[in-house]
Amino acid sequence: MHWLWAIIVGFVLGLIARAILPGKQHQPLWLTAVFGIIGAVLGNAVATWIGVDETRGIDWIRHLLQLAGAVVIVGLGDLLYGMVRGNKRQMT
Repeated sequence: MHWLWAIIVGFVLGLIARAILPGKQHQPLWLTAVFGIIGAVLGNAVATWIGVDETRGIDWIRHLLQLAGAVVIVGLGDLLYGMVRGNKRQMT
């Protein structure tokens, strides 16, 4: 069941990260979901590392770290996807 939640949350976080990032992302939606899942896992790892992975109530810090991880991974993933596909874009 944890994998199902990871996929759902990662997909949603990937979409939110895609909306937060400026400009148009050129990666397909399925790749955004994969990058969102990776970012959510990264955010969970950081939350565990700093000791805020489980708190009473809603884990706001963990969720913000998951979103930050998703934004970073979706942004980097879009740059890498563009380089692989041949689009020579500059980081702005």
